[in-house]
Amino acid sequence: MTAGAVALAWSGGKDSALALATLRRDGTNVAALLTTFTEDYDRVSMHGVRRALVRRQAVAAGVPLVEVGIPAACVDEVYAARMEAAFHSPPLSDLDAVASGDLFLEDVRAYREEQLARAGKSALFPLWGRDTGALAHSFIEAGFEAYVVCVDTRKLDASFVGRKYDTAFLADLPPGIDPCGENGEFHSFVHAGPCFDDEIPCRLGEHVLREGFAFADLVVV
Repeated sequence: MTAGAVALAWSGGKDSALALATLRRDGTNVAALLTTFTEDYDRVSMHGVRRALVRRQAVAAGVPLVEVGIPAACVDEVYAARMEAAFHSPPLSDLDAVASGDLFLEDVRAYREEQLARAGKSALFPLWGRDTGALAHSFIEAGFEAYVVCVDTRKLDASFVGRKYDTAFLADLPPGIDPCGENGEFHSFVHAGPCFDDEIPCRLGEHVLREGFAFADLVVV
């Protein structure tokens, strides 16, 4: 195994980028990014971001991207089997830990720890327990730039999708909505920031409403 090196669960969103920046600041070698894609759509699971954009993020971050394909409406058994196969294949097989950008959901943390333990790996949570309001503002103040690409319309109005994740967005969030979207209220895509060598060129495309979720398509430019 590569001593001290870890993989990072990578959605392409702000918590992933903050986790990468935090790990690097602490001197941790992030040797791989791990992303799940929905095979039916060739997009990041849940976020709906095109695979090509996440590949560009990995290049800009200077970290190899490990891509795990899963079917739409993936059942737990299939997801677990595909992830286990990835963990036992290079480059993940050479790493002893996987980091995630989770913030405070205990059930999510327990699930990750259990799945990783089965693969013989430890779990790291570099952002765990930090105040989400302060974390959201630190993301913006550090120079990161992101779009809100998915909104759960059962929790947040669809008008928030496609917006820049900035101080105006945070100020407009209604009471009860976590500023980092940790309860699944929204998801983001980071296209610039201190963990990237170059900006990821993209533009907003059409908005789509599907099964209670509003998506803003980002188009590669």
